[in-house]
Amino acid sequence: MASGSSFQEEDLSCPVCCDIFKDPVLVSCGHSFCKTCLRGNWKQRESWECPVCRRKCSKDWYPPNLSLKSLCEAFSQSHIDSQKSTSKISSVLCSLHGKTLELEDKQPVCLVWQDTRQHNHKPLDEVVQNHKEELQTALKPLQEKLEVFSKVKLTCNQTAWHIKSQAQDTERQIKEEFQKLHQFLREEEEASVATLREEEEQKSQMMKEKIKEMNIQISSLSDTIRAIEEEMRSEDISLPLNYKTTVKRARFTLPDPQLVSGALIDVAKHLGNLQFRVWEKMQGIVKYTPVILDPNTAYRYFILSEDLTSLRFCVSQQLPDNPERFDYDALVLGSEGFNSGTHSWDVEVGDSTVWSVGVIQESAQRKGNMKPESWIVYYSGGKYRASPPLGPGIPITMRPKPKRIRVLLDRDRGQLSFSDPDNNTHMHTFTHTFTEQVFPAVGHVSKVHHLRIVPGKISIKKE
Repeated sequence: MASGSSFQEEDLSCPVCCDIFKDPVLVSCGHSFCKTCLRGNWKQRESWECPVCRRKCSKDWYPPNLSLKSLCEAFSQSHIDSQKSTSKISSVLCSLHGKTLELEDKQPVCLVWQDTRQHNHKPLDEVVQNHKEELQTALKPLQEKLEVFSKVKLTCNQTAWHIKSQAQDTERQIKEEFQKLHQFLREEEEASVATLREEEEQKSQMMKEKIKEMNIQISSLSDTIRAIEEEMRSEDISLPLNYKTTVKRARFTLPDPQLVSGALIDVAKHLGNLQFRVWEKMQGIVKYTPVILDPNTAYRYFILSEDLTSLRFCVSQQLPDNPERFDYDALVLGSEGFNSGTHSWDVEVGDSTVWSVGVIQESAQRKGNMKPESWIVYYSGGKYRASPPLGPGIPITMRPKPKRIRVLLDRDRGQLSFSDPDNNTHMHTFTHTFTEQVFPAVGHVSKVHHLRIVPGKISIKKE
């Protein structure tokens, strides 16, 4: 869009039909077209590309460009008014002398009376032109302000679309994460119930065998009792003859039966600290990362992993230019800042050829080249340097080449240290009295390698 004191017709012309815009709409790359022209172009090509820059566009999102529409209408109206004004001026003549009227004290007068009046005169068309120039001068800042508002509105439209996209992606990831937890809990529940059923079957079988043994012994005793009772009822000579055998049989007794120890279900084993035991097992699927990257601060060439712990460099993305985002420095911040305490995190740089690791003050400038509000160690061109807020970079010698960088921040003592944890090698320590919140910062420009925040170790302390 043209800017300046006036708009030319070509500034307000559709790139497709070359006429003044009619119902202009805005596509995601920033170009505008007549609504019918854009639809016709897409229908003819059977693709959703910008007719000017050929970038992919959303087929469902091309909002009306109301600002451009207003400018086109104003431009068309100004041409109509200009023609009418010229016609009127040419017809403003003195009815008595037929001379063009002049303006005296903002009143039209006849030239015939010029010598007899004591006031200066100017031709009416010259005065009108001067007034138009003054109005045009006054119009310029309004037009510039309109352009600013139009750009901000475009950013707001992009932000609104991005919010919807963020919400959808985040909801999907939340559901996926909870699905993993639900699946884990279902499997743990099934395993716990299976263990219970196994014990139930084992101990039920043991009781069945015990009951079977009792039945056999009861049956044997019952037979003995019945035989003795029959002998006692006998009145013939057989009783004396069988007496010794019967007495011996009566005196033979089985040992008293004993109840089986541990026959009941070990309920305490199954229910005791059940939730805690399951929670301990969850360490196998639950990760803790000391620094979570904030996608709202990420340089537009970064793609973050879904768990927000790693990044890679790619082509530029269509992201809103929100105040938190870096637009010049290839950086992304951690989601949480530090006001006090001691904090440590490891960054896996691997074989990346260009990377930076450190901290940045909350008030650091995000737009344009960064101001001296950062404490960074970076690697570029095969050399390591520590970059303090002021002054030149400090060379660092590192052998062998580190694969991980450990950052240790002692916020209260004002110390920020960098080291290679794999080789236990110190790199550099900044000393500074921090006056505000600081955030972890990482960045790199390698399209081949990833930069990753290393997960921390989880330990459960029982007291």
